[in-house]
Amino acid sequence: MFKECVTPQEIEKLEYASFPGKIYVIDSVGAEFNRAIAYLRSQKIIGFDTETRPTFTPSQPRYGVALLQLSGPDKAFLFRVNKIGMHRRLCNLLSSSKILKVGAAIHDDIRGLQRLRDFQPDGFTDLQKIVCEWGIRDKSVKKMAAIILGIRISKTQQLSNWEAEKLSDSQCMYAATDAWVCREMYLKLMRSERNPLPPAESAMTK
Repeated sequence: MFKECVTPQEIEKLEYASFPGKIYVIDSVGAEFNRAIAYLRSQKIIGFDTETRPTFTPSQPRYGVALLQLSGPDKAFLFRVNKIGMHRRLCNLLSSSKILKVGAAIHDDIRGLQRLRDFQPDGFTDLQKIVCEWGIRDKSVKKMAAIILGIRISKTQQLSNWEAEKLSDSQCMYAATDAWVCREMYLKLMRSERNPLPPAESAMTK
């Protein structure tokens, strides 16, 4: 049984965790891109997330999605879609009902990717829409990770420049972790007994 909510003070006491596998930055369409697609197609469940360069003033332009993160258990791929675009093989992957893509607040992520190239998404699960089935109210990735996995994840790179010429090691680890942790949370939920919030309360958390 999971806690409904977690406080910042409780999160502070948890150990930091990050993606434990190999991270690949894909900034061109070639052999490494093909290997990434082959690996991801071999998985039944992958973690999903995107990153967009933030804007800090009204006069700044609104940027499009810069990075698409897809993670298996031991490999995470960071596709720099601001450089390579949404290749049709990426679109096919995100349209496949045979591969479950797990993320959080995925609606805007998908809309952002569709602005680069239209595709029909299939096989997606949004953690924010299902955690109420396990009695969880908190919906941020950081809080869900604390409740479900008992870990603390860093969000310090969230507002960094995702269109930088070269992504820093800290950016890569942050991006890989955000996708990977969604997959891990889903797997933990699937192994756990459900304890749904009452219908009225569940509706209030949506």
